[in-house]
Amino acid sequence: MVRGALSNQIANRNFLAPVGFKFTLSKFPKVSFFSNTARIPDITLGTAIQSTYLKDIDVPGEKLTYGELNVRFLVDENLENYMAMHNWLTGLGFPESAQDFIDKTTNQDGQRDLKEQYSDGSLHILNSNYNDIAVVKFKDLFPTYLTSLEFDATESDVNYFTADITFKYTIYDILSPTGRPL
Repeated sequence: MVRGALSNQIANRNFLAPVGFKFTLSKFPKVSFFSNTARIPDITLGTAIQSTYLKDIDVPGEKLTYGELNVRFLVDENLENYMAMHNWLTGLGFPESAQDFIDKTTNQDGQRDLKEQYSDGSLHILNSNYNDIAVVKFKDLFPTYLTSLEFDATESDVNYFTADITFKYTIYDILSPTGRPL
């Protein structure tokens, strides 16, 4: 009887720390995000109403709604990560020329492919030894918001720039480090 009770207990009694994560984008492998904050977005299941003569009853619906992916990152000194996001966003939303849009929607083989405007991304969740314990895989990410950078010569301390980027995406999956569903 004791043996069965112990098998229902959590084996690892360490708690998940909010500082153990990293964010990567497959479209920009050279751009490492020095992320300060990120979160697994919320997910909501819609409901339907089942009418009865006494009371209407909520039942599980059919559609899931995913929240936005928000990431705050440290801006590198050469502005590489910031400009990669800036150029991606402006290339999709307000390109300076038709060629800018073509560049964002053409693959490496020179073929037009509208999937080129998207990127997959991964939020790696790390344990206390900074090893992956789970990977949140986002499909078809694209940026919708990027914060400004405010320069201020009156600052007495050096506060390094951070920027917020918001992404929309199709779906996300939470996987083991080996790629299997958890």
